[in-house]
Amino acid sequence: MTPKNPPETLSHEAIYRAADRVAVREARLRHRRARLLWLLAGPGILVMLGENDAPSMLSYAATGSQFGIGFFLPFVVLTFVMAFIAQEITVRLGAATHSGHAELIYRRFGSVWGNFAMIDLLLTNFLTLITEFVGIVAGAGYFGVPPWLAVMLGVIAVSTAVLVRRYWSWERLVLFLALFNLVFIPVAIMAHPNVSLIGQAFLSWSPLAGGMNAKTLVILLADIGATITPWMLFFQQGAVSDKGLTLGDVRHGRIDTAIGAALAAAAAVACIIATSPLFFHHMNAKQFGAAQFAQALVPYVGHLGSMLFALGVLEAGLVAAATISTSSAYAFGEVLHRIHSLNGSFSEAKDFYLILVGVALVAGLLVLIPHFPLEAVVIMVNVIAVLTMPPAMGFLLILANDKQIMGSLKSTWWLNAMGLTVGLFISLAGVAFAISVIFPNWI
Repeated sequence: MTPKNPPETLSHEAIYRAADRVAVREARLRHRRARLLWLLAGPGILVMLGENDAPSMLSYAATGSQFGIGFFLPFVVLTFVMAFIAQEITVRLGAATHSGHAELIYRRFGSVWGNFAMIDLLLTNFLTLITEFVGIVAGAGYFGVPPWLAVMLGVIAVSTAVLVRRYWSWERLVLFLALFNLVFIPVAIMAHPNVSLIGQAFLSWSPLAGGMNAKTLVILLADIGATITPWMLFFQQGAVSDKGLTLGDVRHGRIDTAIGAALAAAAAVACIIATSPLFFHHMNAKQFGAAQFAQALVPYVGHLGSMLFALGVLEAGLVAAATISTSSAYAFGEVLHRIHSLNGSFSEAKDFYLILVGVALVAGLLVLIPHFPLEAVVIMVNVIAVLTMPPAMGFLLILANDKQIMGSLKSTWWLNAMGLTVGLFISLAGVAFAISVIFPNWI
């Protein structure tokens, strides 16, 4: 006899997440610290290495080739410290609420501010996705891959989420790909850098070569935008929620984010060092577009180093295309109250997966349009990220101080002090850029 109220069938999302939590519980009970970190790490490393995307690495390449290493090595490390401060809050928000960032903004601030945040995110995400495909085409082009095939490769990389349909498996796959971001380190070594100059750069923090001017300000903002952008907030909080992290996992979430920041900072610094010979040998860096940096480095790092540099740009675009598309899909699903999980089956989360692949496909097709202003978009997208970041930081800090939302994970005074410092720094950078545009003679 069939019962009147048969038990409800569990979704794939619930089953997979429960299995992940069982593995975490067993590792914790058996005091297997290394395995526990392995199980809980992922969102922080992914978001940091994902932000070392194609436009970011090309911004660092432009930095090294135009300004050398004196000022910018410690400056870039500082930006990753600021990124850690911002992303640590998303770990606590995700663990405390099990909700995504967009969902929390709509719930806490209402539809008007929620729509504003979504427009902010979607604008920067889509523009950034275009630049990721610029990097994919540029990196693949070095190896003779035609643009249309490179774009197809990028869309396939994003579509692996649909094929895998399991957060854990997707995360490990993208993490493996993201580690190729570290190829910039051997390229930097091949450039035979002056170790004493590098040490001096970190210890003394040399002043800006040539002083402050409009060109320098754009590079400064581009390097800030290469490290701190709105999509990172939405992605990591969504990933923490999708992964199922709880209050007891916050410490490991912080460690995960710190490891990611350290690895990404090392790759960024290495990229600047690798391209600094173009500065020291007085090469005209303006003649090198996105696809030409690798060729320009051949005399200084050899063909192997040049190949690794091109591979790094290709990898950066692929990883970021996957994570940024996922960030957009998380936000859409949260706002539309649809299933928004990489643990969901295609039938359960069809809208989520279609958005994830669709935005990447449209961005990739735009890159193939003849005479599309690719290089201008690459530099400006990081500047736009800085200009759209202050309101995102404002939402983040207010949420982190809401006792009703955060409970015991509410920000302490020193966490607030650091968060406000980051927000103020980014806001001042945006104001400085606005002044330089309105009053160009002042800079």
